[in-house]
Amino acid sequence: MINENYALGKWIKGDGDGSPLFNAVSGEQITTASSKGLDFGAMMKYAREIGGPSLRKMTFQERGLMLKKLALHLHSIKNKFYSVSSLTGATKIDSWIDIEGGIGNIFTNASLRKEFPDLPYYIDGQTANLSKNGTFIGHHIMVPKEGVCIHINAYNFPIWGMLEKISVNLMAGVPAIVKPATLTCFLTEVMVREIEKSNILPKGALQLICGSANGIIDYASSEDVITFTGSAETGKKLKANKNLIENSIPFNMEADSLNCSILGIDAQPGSVNFNIFIKEVQREMTVKAGQKCTAIRRIIVPEQYIEDVYIALGKRLDRTIIGDPASEGVKMGPLAGVNQRNDVLNNINKLKQSQNIVYGNSEEFNVVGANKNKGAFVSPILFLNEDPLNKLDCHDIETFGPVATIMPYSNIDEAIKIARMGKGSLVCSIITEDMKIAEQFVLGAASMHGRILILNQTCVDESTGHGSPMPLLKHGGPGRAGGGEEMGGKRGILHYLQRTAIQGHPTTVTAITKQYQYGSEQNTSGKHIFKKHFEEIEIGDTVITDKHLVTLDDIENFAELSGDKFYAHMDENSLEGTIFTERVAHGYFIMSKAAGLFVEPTKGPVLLNYGIDQCRFIKPVYPGTTIGVRFTAQEKISQERREDDDLSKGIVKFMVDVYDDEGDTVMLGTILTMIKKLK
Repeated sequence: MINENYALGKWIKGDGDGSPLFNAVSGEQITTASSKGLDFGAMMKYAREIGGPSLRKMTFQERGLMLKKLALHLHSIKNKFYSVSSLTGATKIDSWIDIEGGIGNIFTNASLRKEFPDLPYYIDGQTANLSKNGTFIGHHIMVPKEGVCIHINAYNFPIWGMLEKISVNLMAGVPAIVKPATLTCFLTEVMVREIEKSNILPKGALQLICGSANGIIDYASSEDVITFTGSAETGKKLKANKNLIENSIPFNMEADSLNCSILGIDAQPGSVNFNIFIKEVQREMTVKAGQKCTAIRRIIVPEQYIEDVYIALGKRLDRTIIGDPASEGVKMGPLAGVNQRNDVLNNINKLKQSQNIVYGNSEEFNVVGANKNKGAFVSPILFLNEDPLNKLDCHDIETFGPVATIMPYSNIDEAIKIARMGKGSLVCSIITEDMKIAEQFVLGAASMHGRILILNQTCVDESTGHGSPMPLLKHGGPGRAGGGEEMGGKRGILHYLQRTAIQGHPTTVTAITKQYQYGSEQNTSGKHIFKKHFEEIEIGDTVITDKHLVTLDDIENFAELSGDKFYAHMDENSLEGTIFTERVAHGYFIMSKAAGLFVEPTKGPVLLNYGIDQCRFIKPVYPGTTIGVRFTAQEKISQERREDDDLSKGIVKFMVDVYDDEGDTVMLGTILTMIKKLK
């Protein structure tokens, strides 16, 4: 059997010999991967000319709904992937992280559509006023890059690694070419086949290379994005590519790192938090057989707890049954391949030169349901380094398997120093309930870590754990970890957009951003906005309301109604030393009165007030001041119908500009209103 590549809208077998791929459990060959004969230049062109335009025509709302549909489809057929996943050495739990974790990532990114406009591009930040009279302003827009994302992924998560990346670039409107690690690409291929069969993604949005992709970066241009997940050594070689440097092509690197976990001095042996620490370390050593970029490699504990830690950890590792994931009771499968096993054994031998093994044996261990010599099996190995400040191999050599080193610290400052000696990592964790220790550690260690987990009994039941990157948070780290960022919720999507400053008159900027800019032309003709359906409302439609004379009775009546009897509203003798010259109207009275002025009371398309985005009280309003409101449609966001009987509706953001008899704005706010659609 030969794996196929998905390129130019069709499945293509590699032309010629390829790389043999093996069952990690039995060692038997299951397939061959080859990309010989693929035209990488044509694939890049296909993505740019076919996939890119289709995605860029879609709004963020449409892309989000596309991802949601894809996630629902893949979730409905998730069981198809488990049997193939087991061939990589993954247990059911390992496969669950990879398969359902990856699909869950798509769901999460799909939900981010709610944070974007119903446009193909994004409006970033706040307006910058660049002129005295407000006729010249600036803003930022972010448009999809008109290039391709090339994702070069690691072998440990063949599905999650692909889905967490493509869900972000597809949400941004950019196509992708995925290059999974050849070792486990057969599982990625199965997933891509199901995605392609679903016809949910537009043509050219996703292509797959199962064999070697050497040379593809030479076809990249300045609007492309390259992402890499894997070893720091390989990442550095790719990062030095001449084409990347000459064309300033964005390169995001997420490299394996020497992550650590710290036991707080307050988590004494036998305590709940001590047991949490032991369980977390054991789990991170053995899930995916330690083949996680976030796995704990360095175990940093108070010097007086060293013996307690390695005894407790050893007892817990004793319960980790190694073997064929299909066999009952097996908790840890093999590594992904024999070459990976050999690399792990080689690094174990290197680490032996400067530290001692206190648990495990790289040669003598039991395997259930398989031949350990044919499969890629290795025992968990626990080292002890009693002098981590001087014996430095544990801070330099990463063993990508179930291997970790215990090391002592004398005080929290020393723990911080040791944690930082990993030269940059994806994640570290500290188990403590002492908030002063937590604060000191986080502030001291954060600059060298991409993520820090503070874990204790108050959050452990709902914690996702040390080793789980979450879609809404960034995944990456400084230094050795690559200096890149992945995911991160909305921030992750923005990596695939080009931010451009635009300048001009507010009317011009309004036309481009589809968001009303203060000072732009207003349309005051026609019927009241609240009598218009969602589709009938245009950005800039404005109601100029009647006016109201603010009186002392208004202030006192509102004080009684609301209970707000703050001295500035009620006691004119207490105003000395304040900015007020007399009793001032409540800001919330001004806001409430504005609503009374702009609301159309009769029943119409308006369903409800959805909330207030922002509200600023700019100038004091004293009794005797006359106020009016300019009520302007600022932005429109269509909403999806979740059920057939749902109302068809959208959200309209309105600018509420309350002004006084001198023409000055006294209050400026944004309200959200839910309005029915015609259809």
